[in-house]
Amino acid sequence: MKIPKLSIVILSHNTKQVLSDCLNSLSQVRGEVDFEAIVSDNGSTDGTIEAIKEKFDWVKLVDNDKNLGFAAGNNKAKPYTQGEYILFLNPDTIVPKSTLKETVKYLDDNSNLGALTCKIVLPNGKLDKDARRSFPTPWVALTHLILRLDRIVPHSRILAKYWYGYINEDTAHEVDALQGAFFLVRKRVLDEVGWFDEDYFLDGEDIDLCWRIKAAGWKIMYFPKVNITHIKGVSKGKGLHALSVEKDKRLHFRATGVSSMEIFYRKHMWEKYPLALNLLVVLGIRLVKLYRTIGVYFK
Repeated sequence: MKIPKLSIVILSHNTKQVLSDCLNSLSQVRGEVDFEAIVSDNGSTDGTIEAIKEKFDWVKLVDNDKNLGFAAGNNKAKPYTQGEYILFLNPDTIVPKSTLKETVKYLDDNSNLGALTCKIVLPNGKLDKDARRSFPTPWVALTHLILRLDRIVPHSRILAKYWYGYINEDTAHEVDALQGAFFLVRKRVLDEVGWFDEDYFLDGEDIDLCWRIKAAGWKIMYFPKVNITHIKGVSKGKGLHALSVEKDKRLHFRATGVSSMEIFYRKHMWEKYPLALNLLVVLGIRLVKLYRTIGVYFK
């Protein structure tokens, strides 16, 4: 049996319609790159499993029975992947022509790259800023997470480091971290550094993986020559989808998302900075968690 060039791993949890749209978009570009698609389903109850079996017989299905979270859910696909490259792709995305071809070619042509992403565009045509991120050092965490100064001066090299607001969004450049919505990585890099860290339930696991990739000496690239559309927030109940997910689940998702920041900081930053500064950072993260929890209650 021929081994595919690319393995596309899509994690789903009650995202039947957007997942179907995503798979339909992939079916239109199957001739660009020899790829296999694996859907790892986290206990969907909305007919996702049945829809995949009925409409997408070319997709490998991993049924996890329950919601394992982003990291563990994606990791369940590991035994089924055969490709030289692995693409972690969100279900709420649309992949147009040329994106797979051009991103795979870019990795082929740049042997020093461990991973890359394309330009990720929201339905309104604007850049999904989380496509390219800096590691959350104390200064970056302060300016982005707590003081939110990068919203006020979005193009400042000093105050807008987290989203690289000072670099044109159409310029290819090296970054610290990618977003899990479109995360293309060499399989041998994953074999070297490991897949997603399952200490994270939701959010943070993509930044953690990027940290390990860079620590192993690989570069990570933002490559905006091609793009995808990211609907964003469907499964988490964020933004325009805030009322589509039950309040208790939204509370859980928002809380675990902020908790991931603390997990990452304690794992990778704690030993680099003085204790007093570390305690201030953790306090700031927990205040953000409280603020976001209150915000969910009043929506």
